[in-house]
Amino acid sequence: MKKMNVAIIGDKFMGKAHSNAWKQAGYFFDLPIQPVLKVACGRNAEQLKEFAQRWGWEEVETDWRKVVGRKDIDIVDVSTPTYLHHDIVIAAAKAGKHIYCEKPTAVSYQEAKEMYQAVKAAKGKHYINFNYRRCPAIQLAKRLIDEGKLGRIYHWRGAYLQSWIMDPAFPLTWHLRKETAGAGPQYDLGSHNVDLARFLVGEVKSVMAMTAHFITERPLPDESVARTFQAGSKGTEKGKVGVEDAAFMTLEFENGALGAVESTRFAGGRKNYNYFEVYGSKGSILFDMERMNELEYFSMEDPDYAQGFRTILATEPVHAYVANWWPPGHAIGYEHEHVHAVVDFLKAVDSDKEMTPNLYDGMKVMQVLDAGLESARTGKKVALKDME
Repeated sequence: MKKMNVAIIGDKFMGKAHSNAWKQAGYFFDLPIQPVLKVACGRNAEQLKEFAQRWGWEEVETDWRKVVGRKDIDIVDVSTPTYLHHDIVIAAAKAGKHIYCEKPTAVSYQEAKEMYQAVKAAKGKHYINFNYRRCPAIQLAKRLIDEGKLGRIYHWRGAYLQSWIMDPAFPLTWHLRKETAGAGPQYDLGSHNVDLARFLVGEVKSVMAMTAHFITERPLPDESVARTFQAGSKGTEKGKVGVEDAAFMTLEFENGALGAVESTRFAGGRKNYNYFEVYGSKGSILFDMERMNELEYFSMEDPDYAQGFRTILATEPVHAYVANWWPPGHAIGYEHEHVHAVVDFLKAVDSDKEMTPNLYDGMKVMQVLDAGLESARTGKKVALKDME
């Protein structure tokens, strides 16, 4: 089997999720390429060594530029905070690497456009990790829509709700600074929702939005504080929160459908509530990430005495990816989407075919999100064509 050396840049939450995917993919799927976990890159040398040993990375490096420039590296996995994506992706593209990049794409639509232009001019394959597309239940939703089971699509309703920063004592991590995150839940959560809306309904034509700031100052974090979803800081000094706490957006799709996207980190009781509904002339579907193996489906073509939402458990071998996992009824989880993405990415590299979603999709999502921020700023409807 052909081997390719992978370098991962970033050793925190997404670094773990991606490392697990690179390791697990070959155990359950027949891969055309064997990924070799060659080098892990991070800023804290001591923590990085522990990370590399735990996940099986052969080497460590604290300078991402050295990693990207290495001739023995074939694939660069960008799992860093958002503000670092732009420079790493462009450098990796110029170095001829295949690129596997975490979302949100960048801290602005303009940066995302520059990233796409760089990978478009390069030879390597590129992928942006909107991992939820690779849930079997969401693949089923796509199939039902593509087969015309929902008819003409009228409405999209999406919500991505979390609660991990509701405590005012939660520190001012990079996620809450405009210079490092670009925006708050509008980017972090809204990017997933908009990607799924584009995937299932179509391109967005215009948006209207509003944002809210509930806590304007937070304690400055100790260097050891990571994203633990809990309060933790030393000292009493505070800094200003640079991003929104919630963002609500309405969408007008090019095909005439209307949509709504809710993104907030202030929904008490919601840990990772990624939810959407799609309504059409012949049927409807509902998905809830907290019940990710299920899809709710309503068909107006059922006899009137039997109409109602049915729950489809997407764990049969006929559903996408499932035949490689467990027997029917045995659930899969969050980490499996990342494994599916690695499998598809390696197949795309081997076959020299386009991988989706890629940095073009990442750019288009950022265009919608930035149009939403502009609408919130001006109080006006914003057409995407005006964001070019």
